[in-house]
Amino acid sequence: MIMYIYLDESGDLGWKFNAPYRRGGSSRYITISTLTVPHTKRHLPKRIIKKLYDKYKWNPKKEIKWSDMKLDHREEFARRAVDLFNAHDDIQYHAITVKKERVQAHIRNDENKLYNYMIKLLLLDEMAKHDEIIFVPDPRSIKVESGNSLHDYLQTCLWFEKSVSTKLSTKPQDSASNRNIQFADMLSGIVQGNYEDNKRSTWNILNGSLISKRLYF
Repeated sequence: MIMYIYLDESGDLGWKFNAPYRRGGSSRYITISTLTVPHTKRHLPKRIIKKLYDKYKWNPKKEIKWSDMKLDHREEFARRAVDLFNAHDDIQYHAITVKKERVQAHIRNDENKLYNYMIKLLLLDEMAKHDEIIFVPDPRSIKVESGNSLHDYLQTCLWFEKSVSTKLSTKPQDSASNRNIQFADMLSGIVQGNYEDNKRSTWNILNGSLISKRLYF
């Protein structure tokens, strides 16, 4: 079966910690989250996003980011995501969060390698379970300047580290036109909010349905 993995992120890869976040300083954390779904069920997460747009009369021509959503909207998304997870054991949510202030200076010099390593830790085991993966990140989330592209890095790790024949196809799409990437953005917002802003109401709803990893804590 072909599995799709949609990816988005929250936070930034800046390293300015001498000022508060959102007031001249960088985020203290960065989170990458993913939605894994069989190709035959890709319509189900999209349906949740569409229902939110319809219910709250959001402009369908404008992407609603997690940061734009009110608390009750966020909590409704979290409940709907849990219901979807509970109804389908082949739909998975994953996240990884880095505590940036503990990242060593020499690693900060090549933030793209850190980003790619995060994605490897997050996804490699899940990817290795399947024969074919369609990887769909937002193009703004791909860091390819560190030598090999993220796609080649992941494919090499699958074949040589995991010794599997998984075929990986990477097809970036803008989140504005892909409801499933928007779903991943909302997952990421829940996890990032838990660490960055101590906002735990949505985290408490979703936590049991999400595989969450931490790095440099």
